[in-house]
Amino acid sequence: MSPPRRQLANAIRALSIDAVEKARSGHPGMPLGMADIAEVLWNDVLRHNPGNPRWPDRDRFVLSNGHGSMLLYSLLHLSGYDLGIDELANFRQLGQRTAGHPERELDIGIETTTGPLGQGIANAVGMALAEKVQAATFNRPGAAIVDHYTYVFLGDGCMMEGVSHEACSLAGTLGLGKLVALYDDNGISIDGDTSGWFSDDTPGRFRAYGWHVIDGVDGHDADAIAAAIDAARAERDRPTLICCKTVIGWGAPNKQGTAATHGAPLGPDEVAATRANIGWNYAPFEVPDEIRAGWDARERGAALEAEWRETFEAYRAEHPDLADEFERRNSGALPADWDAVSAQIVADAAAAGADVATRQASQTTLDAFAARLPELIGGSADLTGSNNTFHSGSKAIDRADAAGNYLYFGVREFAMAALLNGLSLHGGFVPYGGTFLVFSDYARNALRMAALMRTQAIHVLTHDSIGLGEDGPTHQPIEHLTSLRAMPNMHVWRPCDGVETAAAWAAAIARRDGPTSLILTRQKVPHVERTSQQIDAIARGGYILHGSGDDPEITLIATGSEVALALEVARALDAEGRRARVVSMPCAEVFDAQDYDYRRRVLPDSGARLAIEAGASGSWWRFIDGRGGVVGIDRFGQSAPASVLFEHYGFTAESIGTEARSLIERFV
Repeated sequence: MSPPRRQLANAIRALSIDAVEKARSGHPGMPLGMADIAEVLWNDVLRHNPGNPRWPDRDRFVLSNGHGSMLLYSLLHLSGYDLGIDELANFRQLGQRTAGHPERELDIGIETTTGPLGQGIANAVGMALAEKVQAATFNRPGAAIVDHYTYVFLGDGCMMEGVSHEACSLAGTLGLGKLVALYDDNGISIDGDTSGWFSDDTPGRFRAYGWHVIDGVDGHDADAIAAAIDAARAERDRPTLICCKTVIGWGAPNKQGTAATHGAPLGPDEVAATRANIGWNYAPFEVPDEIRAGWDARERGAALEAEWRETFEAYRAEHPDLADEFERRNSGALPADWDAVSAQIVADAAAAGADVATRQASQTTLDAFAARLPELIGGSADLTGSNNTFHSGSKAIDRADAAGNYLYFGVREFAMAALLNGLSLHGGFVPYGGTFLVFSDYARNALRMAALMRTQAIHVLTHDSIGLGEDGPTHQPIEHLTSLRAMPNMHVWRPCDGVETAAAWAAAIARRDGPTSLILTRQKVPHVERTSQQIDAIARGGYILHGSGDDPEITLIATGSEVALALEVARALDAEGRRARVVSMPCAEVFDAQDYDYRRRVLPDSGARLAIEAGASGSWWRFIDGRGGVVGIDRFGQSAPASVLFEHYGFTAESIGTEARSLIERFV
């Protein structure tokens, strides 16, 4: 006979307080308060296989209130994932997989990195959207190979963060009926009782979003929790919010219901009192065999996956091409001829030779790539016509028809970026999203999370400089390029023409270990003629575009719209008998990853150096190496036509030429 539910839940409580106590840091309150909810969901409902955490049709589980990470680690350990008791006992220690907040590691069942509140629920919206789109794409009558739920735990802090409003509003509009959120409504945050700063009618808010809401559920009553989840699963047209009234730190007799349990160990005396109060008469990190047996999900998980695989093989017999495509997309593999496809698209851009804004070149490139990559899915945060993200094969996804590939995100930059992460984490998609570069600030923490998780997401960031013109300093990015380049594992591409734009898209699609920002102009830029060797070299992030001699007197380094200026200056210097080189550096991060000899060939030790970019100068000084200067903008812009602004800020061939001659005189 299986142990009582409460004893199964108490195993989570005991492991959580033991780990926090041993680490002398952590958040015991949430695991104590949500253990009963977790026990019902994981033991009765969740379809998962600890023996294969990558099973495509598994249910997804997201811990949005990630500070309660010991609840997740306890669940993974107890249910049979490859997460040993020693790792729980070394919670929050260097090199362990049991970090203070969950860090994505699919091999042990952690679907996403959480901790910055609100982003987990936004990721979950992206995952539920992915399920709905894949189901509409691949399922056939009598063969539902995509049929899983996304469950998310979230707390008061997630509800307060603005990104949850953005994401949950969109989830309701899209009718994501297989998204179930369980809200830990305990009324306590770090500062104490939330009634003084959080008095929202949360159920009313979610009903207004178009959600199915089940409120007033006792989060410590297993039968009530089970009934609520059953009701949520019966509702297929709307996402469901289950509002669970809980006591934070439940079971800690002297601290439960208070902020004292939120973010600090209970202390030895309260741990002992809690063990006695919940009837857990075992040593730290000891779980009796009968409790372990009650939690072990390996046999059930293997049976669930085996049943699905039987369905999938029958599907393969009827729809072999679809089955192969499903497996390819979910494995993350690009089409077999992808290298040749990418090279041809870049070559076609070179042959076209068009003078065009790089945002428009991006749309042309997107047309070409999307025709060969059906898993490409994206949209814009209410700037579709400006970002040029709608390609010729785009079909909008809506509540009634999810068999599309384009998303109107609305004015929701943060949610858009977090949903892209969820789509990518789910698997089977290459997601992209567009907004103005200046508004990447709104989305920044989701961009950071993609970089931290090494998750593919492509950010189309247009209107990249003072070239935006009359909309003025509120819309003209200055510090944004430097800021994005400072983010570890973010690749920032700022192409100078249609050819570099195509190469940047090719690199972003091929890159599977992190996000890419494509920085694109509003204004037209001239096409640059290149040799085939130069076209190939774009993929190296920086290359010699003009002046290949071994001993330049000055090397001009530029990106984007300023490359044309650098070429104009170099040709003028050449006419004066000077030896000028132009290096186009569309992606400094990729250039930095090249071997030393290549980097030194491109940026030789001889002569002066001058970097030119219409943005903050901070990221360029390391390339100058004490032998030159930077023409940049380290103040905010102004409202005026673009041509007037470029002249005002010194971005003319005459002004840059004067600076270049001065540097030659000084350093050569």
